[in-house]
Amino acid sequence: MNTLLWFCQGIVAVVFLYSGINKSILNQQTLIAKGQTGVTGLHMGLIRFIGISEVLGAAGLIFPWWMGIAPVLTPVAAGCFAVIMVLAAITHTRLLLRTGNRRELQNIATNIVLLSLCVGIAWGRLAGL
Repeated sequence: MNTLLWFCQGIVAVVFLYSGINKSILNQQTLIAKGQTGVTGLHMGLIRFIGISEVLGAAGLIFPWWMGIAPVLTPVAAGCFAVIMVLAAITHTRLLLRTGNRRELQNIATNIVLLSLCVGIAWGRLAGL
């Protein structure tokens, strides 16, 4: 079980690290062109804040549990990402209904998969505390 949780943590951390770095350095048009349509209409300051939060959250998925220092932060980070994925799925559903862009279906599916992984990580790591 521990190996599976580490695998899931690694995948989720890489996804959010990649997304966070992109949101931290790229402009809104480039992000939308890369498929991160959830930033549509957001102020660049908010996009940068989200990006930095994603990078820090990715670190929170790995380092506390790995180093044994405040390991409760790992399931907390996973739980916070789960909440973000619910909100992201709602945002992409609204974009789908407003624009009719079928690309949003892929984004919603990605949000659901990441939500499932985050809930699994939070549950699994809380059970191991």
